[in-house]
Amino acid sequence: MDFPSLSDIKRAHTRIAPYIYNTQIMTSSTIDEMVGGQVFFKCENFQKIGAFKMRGAANVIMSYRPEERSAGFATHSSGNHAQAVAKAAAEAGVKAYIVMPHNAPPVKIDAVKGYGAEITFCEPTEEDRAKTCREVIERTGAIQVHPYNDARIIAGQATAAKEFIEEQPELDFMITPVGGGGLAAGSALTLGHVSPTTKMILAEPEAVNDTYLSFKSGKLQGVKDPKSVADGLLVSVGQLNFEIIKEYVHDIYCVSEEEIIQAMRLVWERMKLVIEPSSAVAVAALLKHKEKFAGKKTGIIITGGNVQVNDLPF
Repeated sequence: MDFPSLSDIKRAHTRIAPYIYNTQIMTSSTIDEMVGGQVFFKCENFQKIGAFKMRGAANVIMSYRPEERSAGFATHSSGNHAQAVAKAAAEAGVKAYIVMPHNAPPVKIDAVKGYGAEITFCEPTEEDRAKTCREVIERTGAIQVHPYNDARIIAGQATAAKEFIEEQPELDFMITPVGGGGLAAGSALTLGHVSPTTKMILAEPEAVNDTYLSFKSGKLQGVKDPKSVADGLLVSVGQLNFEIIKEYVHDIYCVSEEEIIQAMRLVWERMKLVIEPSSAVAVAALLKHKEKFAGKKTGIIITGGNVQVNDLPF
């Protein structure tokens, strides 16, 4: 399980540049005052498809030659990765086959359909998602684009932190949420390669704290029946992702459902940014442990903004 190198991340950035935005960085005087430090937000909610996932999906799909792509691409995802694969496949001129849990947010289902993908619904368990995806691949011959446990996905997601640290090179901390671990591992790797003095912090819901448990024990741990308002984080961390996290992450903070919802509302009201609950997990961790970030420069990657606006949690 070779980790992506700095060269891999740079090549990924060049490969995907035509298909992504270098998203802007924003600040909030209100949040700076609450924390007692400087906080910078890398707004991947402004990314194509509304989330950072476009980076990894584009890196995988565009790494294949046109003649290798003809059968299309398949994946399983609750939403943002599904949209990214659908969009990147459309950019490549091929079909996307997406397996989604039947309880995925309608806004994300509609977006996947809008990019022209074929959706197959499954039960909302990791086992059924993977099983249904295998069946789709057997039927179609499509190439699988794993949501997170893939070095090319990790290298693609790493480009967000690369852009961040190039624009804000003196960060003391960087915080991202962690689900499957593509962004978490990619960001940690980037810092390890280009800014080793910046400490990588991960944020996770208390109700889905498998990465925290794994990090503390040194061995992969699972969580039975995960439930959280942060629907994008309801997966267990990948093996390759975890190996990177073990080596490059400084610490992991867990937050409650109420803390996630409060952080989401704060960003909506004070920064006028549409962020989804999974993004708010990182903000909640910042606010819960603000004494650790006082007097420091902290970067947070806002991972996405795909929200069912007629069913907000606050």
